[in-house]
Amino acid sequence: MNNPLVSICIPCYKNASYLKRLLDSIAIQTYKDFEVIITDDSPDGELQKVSNEYSAKFNIRYIKNRTNLDTPENWNEGIRKAAGDWIKLMHDDDWFASPHSLQSFINSTRIYPDNKFYFSAYKNIYEDQKVEKKMFLNNFWKKKLFKDPNILIADNVIGPPSVIFHKNDGMVWYDTNMKYVVDIDFYIARLKNETPVYINEILINVGINNAQVTKYTFGIAVVHLKESLLLLQKTGAQSLNNIIVFDGWWRLMRNFNIRSEENLHDTGYIGSVPAIISNIIKFQKKIPQSILKTGSMSKLLMTVCFLKNNSLQKK
Repeated sequence: MNNPLVSICIPCYKNASYLKRLLDSIAIQTYKDFEVIITDDSPDGELQKVSNEYSAKFNIRYIKNRTNLDTPENWNEGIRKAAGDWIKLMHDDDWFASPHSLQSFINSTRIYPDNKFYFSAYKNIYEDQKVEKKMFLNNFWKKKLFKDPNILIADNVIGPPSVIFHKNDGMVWYDTNMKYVVDIDFYIARLKNETPVYINEILINVGINNAQVTKYTFGIAVVHLKESLLLLQKTGAQSLNNIIVFDGWWRLMRNFNIRSEENLHDTGYIGSVPAIISNIIKFQKKIPQSILKTGSMSKLLMTVCFLKNNSLQKK
């Protein structure tokens, strides 16, 4: 039996109703050359029962993890088990937006056969508020992203992992030391030597709810800030030579009210603090928070700080 072209990897933890919704959207895909791999961290067998309900509809493999792998190692586990040439990671609370979604990803690989990383527009569905928001990539951010993927630290304009489609080449894995910026880290690592393809079509519905990891880690310095510093170790301080990246770090220091390097180490970060980050901290320390958090003033001050750092580097 030939391997499928696509492996749809679904890391799961409980949420049977979400998984059913996703599997229903898979069952109606017009493109059929795929396998589904469910890696389950749940404490019971409820999701295996859900999986069994779809065994007659498409090629599906259910794998109960021996230990709780947690995010993001459970994502990696599904990819490790994948036999397809292409990986379509899908979080269990997301689902395909139309029956033609998977076909659209495949069509893009045929139009751009030399590329290995694709991502689409998507729709955020805020389930608690009953609100929907269409997420398209505008030309400004597209140009910036394609030129320097490090701008993702300022704004994740790609989106969550469910919107991407990439080659199953084992070149990059999700870093298990991260939870909040783990997707950004993965994207930057892949796009370091690759050119992405953007599909300007809503192919994925992204369910947003309060139980998600990014929801309960948002604004938590020991997670968000610490992980961002770990990411900076990988990208290098020279990434801040891009004013968009610099602005992202400016806002991080401002939003977490970082007034000293000790504040950074309080998060559990044990590495050295790059000089350019120290300069941002020293610059902001002289300015009242009320002014720093005023949008237009903050942007102006950020630009002054950026230019000052540039002039220091040239000396």
